[in-house]
Amino acid sequence: MAFESLTDKLQNVFKNLRSKGTLTEADVKEAMKEVKRALLEADVNYKVVRDFTKKVSERAIGQEVMTGLNPGHMVIKIVKEEMDILMGSETTELTILPSNEITTIMMCGLQGAGKTTTAAKLAGKLKNKGKKPLLVACDIYRPAAIKQLQVNGEKQGVPVFTMGDQHKPVDIVKAALEHAAKNGNNIVIIDTAGRLHIDQDMMDELIEIRDNVTLNNTILTVDAMTGQDAVNVANSFNDQIGIDGVILTKLDGDTRGGAALSIRAVTGKPILFIGMGEKLDDLEQFYPDRMASRILGMGDIESLIEKAQNAIDEDTAAQLEEKMKSKQGFGFDDYLIAMEQMNQMGGIASMLSMMPGMGSQLKGVDVDDSVMDRPKAIILSMTPQERANPDIISPSRKRRIAKGAGVDVAEVNRMMKQFEQTRKMMKSMGLMGNGKGSKKKRRGGMMPGLGGMPGMGGFPGLGGGKKFPF
Repeated sequence: MAFESLTDKLQNVFKNLRSKGTLTEADVKEAMKEVKRALLEADVNYKVVRDFTKKVSERAIGQEVMTGLNPGHMVIKIVKEEMDILMGSETTELTILPSNEITTIMMCGLQGAGKTTTAAKLAGKLKNKGKKPLLVACDIYRPAAIKQLQVNGEKQGVPVFTMGDQHKPVDIVKAALEHAAKNGNNIVIIDTAGRLHIDQDMMDELIEIRDNVTLNNTILTVDAMTGQDAVNVANSFNDQIGIDGVILTKLDGDTRGGAALSIRAVTGKPILFIGMGEKLDDLEQFYPDRMASRILGMGDIESLIEKAQNAIDEDTAAQLEEKMKSKQGFGFDDYLIAMEQMNQMGGIASMLSMMPGMGSQLKGVDVDDSVMDRPKAIILSMTPQERANPDIISPSRKRRIAKGAGVDVAEVNRMMKQFEQTRKMMKSMGLMGNGKGSKKKRRGGMMPGLGGMPGMGGFPGLGGGKKFPF
């Protein structure tokens, strides 16, 4: 996962600081030397690293830290605050006009950065906020680019405007804006041609669109896995056409994360969103403070709660709560629904990565989301009566279920034990809270300890038999 190596190195530095009763100036300088080395290895821009460590050192070698009750923790707090500032402090929103006007967004970037997919992700995100987006196919050069946008647009339930590949992009955009005005679309997202490198002809194409159409947002899509090159690309695009912000893609991959820490400081332009997966809903708002927490191994509980609230259907949550209160109780059909909700939250690995302190515990552990398929197969091998009333499942029924699912009886027993743990925990916490208040309050009540999710008493999918007591 992104930042894993950087997080490990920084946590080692902080561990050493916390072990000291008092800090000397030499201690701070040695710690900053290690921080500097870790950031450079993560491909953070050299000037950014130099300025960052200088600011932290100046604050840390102060009377407040040296005589503090817990000087190690105070240095960590300073590092966190300076990292927030480095990445922009405040979350930057898109410029969105009132609903009766058309907001125009131009997407640009190098080929392979995920621009076309990101355009569709953004369209879906805005649609979920009540907007009526229109995707515009202006990549007339890359084979199948138009088709890719149409397929993704269909998946998102967002219309795609295209005139094929025989018209100039600027003319396609003008026609698309007329189409949007006639059809009630209030967001126009332009997918422009990518490039393998900075190509002046294609850059001129973007400039022509910029100069002939009123653009409210010019967004650059950059691949986080390209590290320092991503920052250079952002600089180049900003110098030539002017960008309003950046979407950083593939931040879930094996990347060193330097781009996330460098782009704002080098270009002065904010990161607007981050791509955290290949699914069309894997686009997250970028929060500098939350990203700093992730990098420093402090987790990101706020984003985890938001994921849960967005993924968990309110009516379904209310029905599960009523089911728990009824004599019938919580059955395997409900367990399947809970598993699906966890999948919608990004899966096991995504959830665990946001929990404080989990990064180091997960090191070297294979978190396999596909392992959830086996419990599903076992449940689907049960009769409707068995799913509704687990207590009737006898040893002979278990043998039949195991045969139907293609697993050993021991695996059926393990899954049923896990289910029973989940059922007890959900019963003790009232499933979704205390049953009072709005649906939204009930839905949020599920989060403490994540006990309401299947497998949280000993997660399936963690290789090597490693288990985590949540």
